[in-house]
Amino acid sequence: MELIFLGTSSGTPTRSRSLSAVALRKHKARSWLLVDCGEGTQHRLLRAPLSLHWLQAVCITHLHGDHCYGLPGLLASAGLNGRTAPLTLIGPAGLQAWVEHTAAMSQLQLNFELRFERVETLATGNSLLALEGFDVSATALSHRLPSFAYAFTETGLAGRLDTERLKADSVPAGPLWGRLHRGEVVTLDDGRVLAGRDYQLAPPTARKVVIGGDNDTPALLHEAIKGASVLVHEATYTREVAAKVGPEPQHSSAAAVAAFAARARVPNLVLTHFSPRYRHSGPGLTVADLAREAQAHYPGRLFMAEDLAIYRLDREGKLSRVQE
Repeated sequence: MELIFLGTSSGTPTRSRSLSAVALRKHKARSWLLVDCGEGTQHRLLRAPLSLHWLQAVCITHLHGDHCYGLPGLLASAGLNGRTAPLTLIGPAGLQAWVEHTAAMSQLQLNFELRFERVETLATGNSLLALEGFDVSATALSHRLPSFAYAFTETGLAGRLDTERLKADSVPAGPLWGRLHRGEVVTLDDGRVLAGRDYQLAPPTARKVVIGGDNDTPALLHEAIKGASVLVHEATYTREVAAKVGPEPQHSSAAAVAAFAARARVPNLVLTHFSPRYRHSGPGLTVADLAREAQAHYPGRLFMAEDLAIYRLDREGKLSRVQE
């Protein structure tokens, strides 16, 4: 599985960071999902290994502009580029009306169907939405507007062949292995009859990634994060700055998210949605300040998201940045 960050800034863009958007796909898959679509997302896509033709769903965490103002432009570009396949849009109440009103006012004409899903439904009970390669669920968070986190659990995992046993039984590699993998019964040239079920290993464990929207209470993800390999969460401020913003900052500090992730034993944590006051380098506040605060509370694999960075989750649940 791969996470591709298209925007990591909060509120307003900076010279190095666009607004919130992150893509998720299975490794080497053409199909992909998008979580949030801040202004400038379609421009970032021009530098990413992703095509709007293969985008299957956009998941909006909440309706603040830095998370959704790029959606009308992205839809328009998809249409102008010849997309015809339906596109699923998942988001809070009001998303459908806003998109449809914007389309009407701007005379946006699309040659593909928009299929709207209410995230509130996914956040109720054990509701799931099945997409290609993933089951999607949601959890309500705490913010000025209704905000949600999405959990993506991979599906469609095929069983594996016990190749070591095949070799030990002197079964020649080739078409026979394929037939056994499909569960067929085959007869070898030496007369042995083999059943495919005897050479099947259990499918790999499904991996799970949780991507949150704006949220001042990370503990709300206590249930959603169970069994997850990766948590992607905003860390808009350091604790000191968050205290100055006000008694209810509506955002999380790096310390708060890191402490929660440590308690939940999440093996991989990616922080994003950094306030523009945190620069990459130079005088004043930097992203390194956020990283140091998080490292003081979290012993796992920590990443500070950067625009256009790609992170790959391997089968063993280890997240690594892809070196280009």
